[in-house]
Amino acid sequence: MIHTLVINNEEAAAVILFGIGFTMLLFQRNLIKKLIGMNIMDTGVFLFLASMGYIEGRKAPIITDGVMSTEAYINPVPAGLVLTGIVVSVSVTALMLSLTVRLYRRYHTLELDEIYELSKHQMEDR
Repeated sequence: MIHTLVINNEEAAAVILFGIGFTMLLFQRNLIKKLIGMNIMDTGVFLFLASMGYIEGRKAPIITDGVMSTEAYINPVPAGLVLTGIVVSVSVTALMLSLTVRLYRRYHTLELDEIYELSKHQMEDR
């Protein structure tokens, strides 16, 4: 078991990062902490994809010295997925931060329980 973790240390780190982020999403009540957890989870997924795309002894898929064999190069698709995922993650983070700022301006708190109670009282007052 330990030998497998030493060999697959990137995958183990990716699973640990995903677990930390998922735990933060589940148990934190503060919106900023939830957002940080989501970003940690994203990082775990990106690390896992990047580590799956790398093959020891192969080069980047740039044809040099006339080598055309696919066995000489790594697969570029996981790297493309990671780059696309990073762009999407930054966009989602920006959107979530803007919504968090709007919620803070309206309710003067970032705690989900307090926001829920305040919104419930506002609905009852209408």
